[in-house]
Amino acid sequence: MGEQDTSMMAPNHDAFETIFNGYKKHFDGTRTSTELTMLELLRKSHPNFHITCCGTHKCDLLGFAAAGHATSTLDKGSNDELYDATRSYKSPGPRMFFAGKPGLLRDNTRFGRYKYVWNDQEFLLYEVEYTAPFKPATKIFYLLSPRTLSSASEEGTSSATDALLLAVGSWSTDLHKEIYVFDDGRWSKDASLYTSVRLSSWDDVILSPIMKTSLISDVQGFFDNRPLYKSLSVPWKRGIILHGLPGNGKTISIKALIAALEAREDPVPSLYVKSFDACQGQKFSIRQIFTHARIMAPCLLIFEDLDSLITPKTRSYFLNEVDGLESNDGILMLGSTNHLESLDPAISKRPSRFDRKYHFELPGRAERTAYCEFWRRKVGESELVRWEEGVSGVVAGWSEGFSFAYLKELFVVALLTVARGGDVSSDAQETPDLKTEDENHLKEEKATPVAAADGEKAETKKEEKKKRTLPEVEVPEHLKDNQFLKAIKAQLQILLDEMDSTKEEDWPSDKPKGSGGLRGLVRRRMARGGDSDDD
Repeated sequence: MGEQDTSMMAPNHDAFETIFNGYKKHFDGTRTSTELTMLELLRKSHPNFHITCCGTHKCDLLGFAAAGHATSTLDKGSNDELYDATRSYKSPGPRMFFAGKPGLLRDNTRFGRYKYVWNDQEFLLYEVEYTAPFKPATKIFYLLSPRTLSSASEEGTSSATDALLLAVGSWSTDLHKEIYVFDDGRWSKDASLYTSVRLSSWDDVILSPIMKTSLISDVQGFFDNRPLYKSLSVPWKRGIILHGLPGNGKTISIKALIAALEAREDPVPSLYVKSFDACQGQKFSIRQIFTHARIMAPCLLIFEDLDSLITPKTRSYFLNEVDGLESNDGILMLGSTNHLESLDPAISKRPSRFDRKYHFELPGRAERTAYCEFWRRKVGESELVRWEEGVSGVVAGWSEGFSFAYLKELFVVALLTVARGGDVSSDAQETPDLKTEDENHLKEEKATPVAAADGEKAETKKEEKKKRTLPEVEVPEHLKDNQFLKAIKAQLQILLDEMDSTKEEDWPSDKPKGSGGLRGLVRRRMARGGDSDDD
């Protein structure tokens, strides 16, 4: 922390000890208002100081100092005992990447006093945390500045304190290589999410060139054309929905949009809504979401899995925030859903709410070929796998009806099979006949009526759903003995059997249930060392 300057600290030691003893006494019994109790203690102990109480969420004084804009020095008193905190260990990161490296020790301070210096002005800062019944822990700051004849503002507050809080408040609101995430009824900043998403690129997104260009132009054009909207007296707001079966590029497109907007000369912040759930209710969450978005505008406001977020009970309230009396200028809402038909028509079909919809269909042959080539470049010149010229075209022909997520699963398993030296020839012969225990239960069947003679009971004949088969594709002579291609063919048949017994809306993606949406995806990407996600 550095050598302490005792100009403000030393004369106040007795008062400091009185405050800490009062703090402990307060927690010995029934309490009603911690803020008021602490304020009274400070007023009695520091009669010659302006005292200002503030919350930590929008006025992060210690974070402001840690970023180098001020200095804070912890004071534990002359006996190092006037302090209340819990020290805990934080791992350095995923064990596979940080094995053997030391972690960090962090303190959660419940009571602490700091010498705080900003612009050559000294302050005393008290940090207090308490927990009320049925509520999460609350942390508050008390900022003290000496009373002088010139220190008071017209409102009777400290001019120095007000100037500091304005600077800290502005800094706390801005994003610093972070993304705002809304969860559990509040906004928080996520630096790890930003670190992962910023690596995303449109070069890694395989879509129809026309659709990709249109989506990029739609989003970038909105933020480029504020003067145009104003000249036409048109509200500067827009809504876009990305929809389609899981595993076809919605999430990775969202990530590429976030990275592209952050890379602009005038960066556009992204706000990601994870859930509406909160102790105060979902309507409270919706209000908090749009209130903050209006402050951060121009911004990208993301509602992933829109159909699961909005319920019949909250639909009207949500629509009032989207298209009500309050201005949403500068807000581009981006919603995604696997089930467009599940959305209320008032959301999906009214242009003033979500103006444009992009359908992420199953990839055509050209997109499948491009995706195969994307993976070929990732494998590079590996000595373990021979991904020869022409393999991508054959696989694209075999994989008709596959989503990008299924193709990714195909390549991962086939590459591992070859790299481990698996017997791909026997795999290719045996795996098509594999059955699961529940196959008979899961297989869809159609009942066909059979004519009956007079007096006989009509019967039905069950007709099995047509089973998927590999399309006929001519394999070039030089690839017929390619072990990697044989492994792919074996795994293709396994995946075809899985697709036969799984509803399309339940097809796999890189966003399994409970993963935490985009946040879960990018954290898994870091753990895997940067793999692409294709939902």
